Amino acid sequence: MRIISTDEIKKNIKEMCIEANYELSADVKDKLYDQAQKEESVLGKQILQQLKENLDIAHKDRIPICQDTGMAVVFLKIGQDVHFEGENLEDAINDGIRQGYVEGYLRKSVVKDPIERENTKDNTPGVIHYEIVPGDQVEITVAPKGFGSENMSRVIMLKPADGIEGVKREILETVRLAGPNACPPVVVGVGIGGTFEKCALLAKKALTRELGSHNPIPYVKELEDEMLEQINQLKIGPGGLGGTTTALGINIETYPTHIAGLPLAINMCCHVNRHKKRIL
Repeated sequence: MRIISTDEIKKNIKEMCIEANYELSADVKDKLYDQAQKEESVLGKQILQQLKENLDIAHKDRIPICQDTGMAVVFLKIGQDVHFEGENLEDAINDGIRQGYVEGYLRKSVVKDPIERENTKDNTPGVIHYEIVPGDQVEITVAPKGFGSENMSRVIMLKPADGIEGVKREILETVRLAGPNACPPVVVGVGIGGTFEKCALLAKKALTRELGSHNPIPYVKELEDEMLEQINQLKIGPGGLGGTTTALGINIETYPTHIAGLPLAINMCCHVNRHKKRIL
């Protein structure tokens, strides 16, 4: 058994909240820079150049990439041979979020109640997902999620007869309906299968997968390639002002489901697809 102090969890999450908001991971940044060279629209190319300049300023001056610094989503893969010592694990995670958002001068965007709307003033609580895995390590992924794109996301309970063509139709329709409101170029996370809530979790986790990687299932890889091509043919373009770069990538995850259902979730994310991962 390996003992890990919750102080270590708190420290890492604080640092990751700040880092994720100040600098994009290399996979997203490289893809954006690459598309700035390939974009065919003059206005679209100009917008992508401005986004590049914004990323460079955020990195140089240590300031947030975007004014919406998101709601902190935390994924923990916890080895079953790990024992946590110190305060309650969930309290430590939220303390790390609190310290990161206060010390990093990040916008406090969380309200205590969805109807009464009183701000918690420290961006807590976060949304925390736990997974128990073999081993004695803890993998932490922090993904602050902005709500301009989150609000454009959808869950659709398809019928089994809708099949893969129904999935394709709804992915394209979701991106089309989002239009400029998701701050394109976007990254699209898709979850297929499971239950109502499971497909949404799959879609959220899909956004943290490295751009340019592919699902190992052959038909899903083909679906990712086809959907990226078709999304970019929608000509929504950077900033929603037209062009050939509507999406930087689409990541799709699947899970077994019931014979009577075909749950589908599409989680939209703007180009500020923030995620940081550490292994303790």
